[in-house]
Amino acid sequence: MKKTSDDKRGQALPSFGDRDLTRTPAAILASLTGIQPVDYAAVASLIAPGKRIFFVGIGGISMCGLAEMAHAEGARCAGSDPHPNARTAYLEKLGLTIHHYHEAGHIDRQMPDLVVYSKAVFDDNPERMRAAELGILCVERAVFLGAINRLFRTVVNISGTNGKSTSTAMCALMLIQAGLDPTVHLGAELIDFQSTVRLSRTRPRQLLLSEACEFKEGFFHYEGTATVILNLVHDHIDSYRTPQDLVFAFARYIAIQPGGSSLILAAYEPEMGSLLRMVDELRPGHLDSLDLIWFGSSRDRTPCGQKPDYYYDKLRYDNQGQPSFNLFKQGVFVTELSLAIPGEFNVQNAMAAVAVADLAGVEAGDIKEALLSFRGAEGRFTRVGRFKGAEVIIDYAHHPSAVRATIEAARHLPAKRLWICFQPLTHSRVRGFFDEFVDSMLDVDPIMMSEIYDDREKDKSISSRDLCDRINQLGGRAEFYPTNEALEAHLREIVGPGDVLLIMGVDLRNVGDRLTGRIDHMKPVP
Repeated sequence: MKKTSDDKRGQALPSFGDRDLTRTPAAILASLTGIQPVDYAAVASLIAPGKRIFFVGIGGISMCGLAEMAHAEGARCAGSDPHPNARTAYLEKLGLTIHHYHEAGHIDRQMPDLVVYSKAVFDDNPERMRAAELGILCVERAVFLGAINRLFRTVVNISGTNGKSTSTAMCALMLIQAGLDPTVHLGAELIDFQSTVRLSRTRPRQLLLSEACEFKEGFFHYEGTATVILNLVHDHIDSYRTPQDLVFAFARYIAIQPGGSSLILAAYEPEMGSLLRMVDELRPGHLDSLDLIWFGSSRDRTPCGQKPDYYYDKLRYDNQGQPSFNLFKQGVFVTELSLAIPGEFNVQNAMAAVAVADLAGVEAGDIKEALLSFRGAEGRFTRVGRFKGAEVIIDYAHHPSAVRATIEAARHLPAKRLWICFQPLTHSRVRGFFDEFVDSMLDVDPIMMSEIYDDREKDKSISSRDLCDRINQLGGRAEFYPTNEALEAHLREIVGPGDVLLIMGVDLRNVGDRLTGRIDHMKPVP
């Protein structure tokens, strides 16, 4: 992208090894985060040819990709997961040994140098327990990804409550289009990768683009030469009781990033000012060592009252509900961009990707072509096919803000009738954001809900029925279905030609596949 004359920033992303880039000392990292110091170099040294790594919960959306990355580095990888899926089948095709149950004997037989587990795997897991008995190093998934972070020369971590997968995937396609050949770690499947990760073909350990998830403060293990924050929407109420708890976690995350790195922030996020004040209190002077870069719309303002460095203007939609907008950098028009996926929230996601790509030296034409080719990460407003002449769309939306934005995006689509379904994720989230969920769906007529999906919490004292009852009390129209199968049976009766069916929910999304007959997520839908 052409630089403007008053642009004070360099065109290149910072890299480890740059004279002006300084890593945060381990002692400061520990004092700011409260986590015990981790020897990331020791973990990274085991991601190497001939080393043996065992992944407990290998079928998880991030774990499977990390296993693939370690396998590509030459490590001898195996794992276990009691829930076989397309991802575990894919890993088996790569040559990894996958056990579909947990057993201590798996550790005895492989004798790994390292065991990696996800937060969904508890302390009493037999493989974790056996590894501990044998003195084998065991690390949680986020620690392992943190070690991978430290293998690369340039690292871009994209964080924020919502939009990480979409923005990371968009940015990846821009970098690929420009021939920069990045390694990419996603929290979603992407058809372009045929996986959740992409391995660099020509530039190993040079440029890593990765999601950085805030769940249970996992991102405290990541350090990047560029850090993106898309938003600060309160979520993960089991980890962050109040909105300020979440903002404080992000402040600590910024405070541990290397001096001289780039911090790329959303000007539309109202808590950004509070976030930066917290960073300054935690580590006085640290913000002065970072290159702050802002993105948003022409109507957004930074905490200092300025327009963002990168902004969009004149947002419009075509008759298919797909947005176009004008891109500006430092107040100068650059080009017109269009997306093949709907919603202003996706325009915001694209702007974060544009900022990173421009800093990496990607030209406007490559950015434009990449965005036009992007059809969405799996489960992010994914068009999965047709049922009885109706278009079926599935989405991962599980937070009230995401539910509201996804519904709004669907309303831009041409439809004889828009049908909307939702399955909440975790009882604690419904309990903590009850009123917000009700408000996000109050104007949907009808909103059809199945029972809460929760595979990790024991307190099930709240139900989707409670949400439906409250919506109906307030004058809305909500229908409760005790199972996904019951809701699916109803959908088969009511959906007709010309309709659009939006299905939101982690497990409920599978109904979309059953209705349309989609089997392979890695094949494009005609």
